[in-house]
Amino acid sequence: MNYLGCRKMSAKILVIEDDTGLRRLLQLDLEKHQYDVATAADGQSGLRLFENAAPDLVVLDIAMPVMDGWEVCRRLRLQSNVPILMMTAHAINEQDIAHGLNMGADEYMVKPLSGVEFHARVNALLRRAQLSNHEQTEINRYADDYMQIDINSRQVKIEGQEVRLTPTEFNLLALFIRNNGDVLTFQEILEKVWGPEYKNEHHYPRIYVSHLRRKIEPDYKNPTYIHNEYGVGYIFNGRERT
Repeated sequence: MNYLGCRKMSAKILVIEDDTGLRRLLQLDLEKHQYDVATAADGQSGLRLFENAAPDLVVLDIAMPVMDGWEVCRRLRLQSNVPILMMTAHAINEQDIAHGLNMGADEYMVKPLSGVEFHARVNALLRRAQLSNHEQTEINRYADDYMQIDINSRQVKIEGQEVRLTPTEFNLLALFIRNNGDVLTFQEILEKVWGPEYKNEHHYPRIYVSHLRRKIEPDYKNPTYIHNEYGVGYIFNGRERT
């Protein structure tokens, strides 16, 4: 599927939401924007439908009975790297984002949803999920004695063991690999990883870099690879294979 440039005529979106009215509203709105939409009223049926529908994006409510969105997200992430946009009725703070990242979420929005912002985020998530397949660059691999990365296959290994990254986390790491040794400003990171829709989300790079460090660094409190350039951004310093 080509998500870049053209209208995403065949992109499949799975909406898991227990509120009947909101679920129907999201379905109609997404279908109006030319998406193929499947819906589920609870987490368990959402997981079953996911296996059959093979969606390109999951829109997932957090507060659901029996199985909440956090558990659904965790189970989805065990089997797929599909982008996951979580919805909540409560204000989002950095602790919520960190918890969601631990579960494997890519994005959050607060209900009631703004139509314009919602579609901007959906477009951005689909674009990020396919980004590495469309970039033309000679730098597609990185390897040292600790970490090996194949950007084309989206595979990351730490000490020989595969590490699962969300699409957003992977694109952030790929950006660092392709700019090894160069300082990337916060604004550059926002524009290249998240897109222009996120130009005001200044806290995103800090939160996501912190979480990425927990997955790839030998000691995330004393980073080997991703270093702060205080007040400016970050720099990735690769190591030579010995």
